Amino acid sequence: MASGDNLLGDHLRAQRARVRPEQAGLPGGGNRRVPGLRRAEVALLAGISPDYYLRLEQGRDRRPSPQILQALARVFGLDATGTAYLLSLTEQAPGRARRRPRRETVPEGIGKLLASLTLPAFAEGRYFDVLAANPLATALSPCIAAGRNRLRDVFLDPGEQALYPDWEDTTARLVAGFRRSVGTDTQDARFVALVGELSLASERFRVLWARHDVQPRQSWPVTLDHPLVGELTLNREKLSVADTGQSLVLAIYHPDAGTDSAEKLALLASYTAKSEQAAAG
Repeated sequence: MASGDNLLGDHLRAQRARVRPEQAGLPGGGNRRVPGLRRAEVALLAGISPDYYLRLEQGRDRRPSPQILQALARVFGLDATGTAYLLSLTEQAPGRARRRPRRETVPEGIGKLLASLTLPAFAEGRYFDVLAANPLATALSPCIAAGRNRLRDVFLDPGEQALYPDWEDTTARLVAGFRRSVGTDTQDARFVALVGELSLASERFRVLWARHDVQPRQSWPVTLDHPLVGELTLNREKLSVADTGQSLVLAIYHPDAGTDSAEKLALLASYTAKSEQAAAG
């Protein structure tokens, strides 16, 4: 796990290690002692001196110009989201004191919205803590419930892992989205504790976290192997909730109309409604 004291340098090293010389238009092969590009090669391609690039990786210069960072983003082949994240790392204030965890809450109106939705939906905070969920979301997975954490469950809970036939892809997307959600806010005690726990307990998380991938919040299909209705594929939307003073996101699952997955979700919804009625009556 990176210390958090040199976010920019850590990120540059991770990106440099991922780019093969051939991808950057350089000859490959030979006796290369490092994975990916050498520092001197990055500097040459970005149009800066090797000494200055070394200073960036070592954290001796934490305020490079946007033009330099954009040149480095081009060398690393970063997309718009990756470039924006790289630019944001210069906003890091060194030496910040570690803060106490901030309490995240769901506004009353959002809670009512969740309860009224006929699709599986839940609200999550900056660190992927589940803050509220409707019954159908919990029917998809018992781990989608208030008080749970999506990262911890997907990486550490065997039952949750079994839900995802494409667990490798799911975890890669999850960690990339988590890094984007956190941004440079790495001094929060909640973040430090969560990443520390997962780094110790999950080799898969350690590998993904070291890659420094960043993914935008977007819709993507999720395939679940549900113990009651079998395999179904749902689209997952993540929508930011504005004007809450916190990083609150609504996650909503929905099937493509007329598909087998739509029928299976309707069956699960019917079963869930009957179970709730039986429990209430």
